[in-house]
Amino acid sequence: SSPTDRVTIVSGGVTLHEALKVADTMVEPGTVRVVDLFTVKPIDRETLVACARATGGRVITVEDHYAEGGLGEAVMSALAQEPNVTVTQLAVRGVPRSGKPNELMALFKIDANAIRDAVVEVLAR
Repeated sequence: SSPTDRVTIVSGGVTLHEALKVADTMVEPGTVRVVDLFTVKPIDRETLVACARATGGRVITVEDHYAEGGLGEAVMSALAQEPNVTVTQLAVRGVPRSGKPNELMALFKIDANAIRDAVVEVLAR
């Protein structure tokens, strides 16, 4: 993390590696900070709140399963009482299917390219 970070990306598992790729390749170094949320219960609310505050309330969650009942909803619940926090959720939308992992992450827009696009969009608001 850096004092110049402007967006927090919260992820875990396979999508964590995609988030780290984004952090390493952003045109402006120090644009994003990545939180490895390896468990949603118990959730590390203290870290989530501190990161959200440090990045101007801009949070993106990325998960490799449905949005309902997952990491994104857990993060939104943990940050619900925080003023001026906006959470953007990247998750599987649609019926899962077989395929190569990198192709599926691209299809469901949870790969590094989709995360980078979300960062750009969030910063443009």
